[in-house]
Amino acid sequence: MCGDGRIRPSSEAKRATPATNPKKRVHFLLTGRPLGGNMALYDMSLEDIMDSLPLTEPVLLILLSLAGQPQHGYSILKDVERMSNGRVVLSTGTLYGALRRLLDDDWIERFEEEESSRGRQAYRLTPHGRRNLQMEIDRMKQITRLASLRVVAKES
Repeated sequence: MCGDGRIRPSSEAKRATPATNPKKRVHFLLTGRPLGGNMALYDMSLEDIMDSLPLTEPVLLILLSLAGQPQHGYSILKDVERMSNGRVVLSTGTLYGALRRLLDDDWIERFEEEESSRGRQAYRLTPHGRRNLQMEIDRMKQITRLASLRVVAKES
């Protein structure tokens, strides 16, 4: 406790980051924002961005779905299911919640489809989103290379 009656946080609590504090980590992975803050992606350091990785599988698949071309919600749902061989089947609530967070964090943007007669909303990756998707892919490649080396070394 401080002299003025306030409780002083422990040095461990002061150091707690999304990477070390489970509550902050879960909040960060769900929202893409630090607990108690709302930091835009372009305000984040490379270290902060790396702390937001790994992405959840549904978010990764949504981003991969948008990597090739802009898509509307139903197309994203079907593409995610197809890419995962039916393992990941998103509800519309899960999809649109994830899209809203990705929009808020400037990973994706809305895209007006010229030939759409039904006024469907399409989405596409932003440069920030594409860069961070590539960082996640690179991270996964590094882990896969390491795993392959360790498994081969163990089998020898």
